Amino acid sequence: MIKVIKAEDRYTAHHEWLTARFSFSFAEYYDPSNLNFGVHRVLNDDIIAPGTGFGMHPHRDMEIVTYVIEGALEHKDSMGNVGVVRAGEIQTMTAGTGVYHSEYNHSQDEEVHSLQLWFLPDQKGLTPGYAQKQFSKGDQRNALLKVVAPDGADGALPIHSDVTIYFSDLDAGQGVTHRQAAGRKMHLFMIAGELTLNGEQQMKTGDAARITDVEEISVRALESGAEFMLIDLV
Repeated sequence: MIKVIKAEDRYTAHHEWLTARFSFSFAEYYDPSNLNFGVHRVLNDDIIAPGTGFGMHPHRDMEIVTYVIEGALEHKDSMGNVGVVRAGEIQTMTAGTGVYHSEYNHSQDEEVHSLQLWFLPDQKGLTPGYAQKQFSKGDQRNALLKVVAPDGADGALPIHSDVTIYFSDLDAGQGVTHRQAAGRKMHLFMIAGELTLNGEQQMKTGDAARITDVEEISVRALESGAEFMLIDLV
């Protein structure tokens, strides 16, 4: 089964400093029928105004992945990590027994556009952890590049959840396929551009597909710069 959620059907929260589009029930948006997709609990598509952001706040027993699409996100946390996640970089954080962190737009002039994903961990009470990496755009071109995986397999960033995240950037007419074990799920999110999924579903920027009971998918770009994230999960 392939269920496509159109970009415009997501809940949108408008604040003076933030525009946030929620794929799952979050904050003031509560929908008991849309709490998660397998172990995937949060997918927030955030645009943060210059010089603003999320002040220091706590997390616990959650695996958090952040990807910066445009701009730069300034990060600080109670583990002592201080830095900037720039466009194209990915950050993972294990909240475990508890961690505080803040996220601010590093620029005083330009917006930052980022995705933040939360996943339920394999076990509670893990030691908090942090990692950050820039992946080559060239390695994503017309291919599926593994960027997050359990225990950091194959050079990916680590995550303590049965989740593997791939990124891809396709030229017009190019495609990729992904096959997974029976009983698993796939979640595909369009970062930019347009493509077709299994030759039937047409998807554009901000659209997502929740895929169950389908062991193989085929994705083909309708235009150059079709960028998407594919999550293989339980």
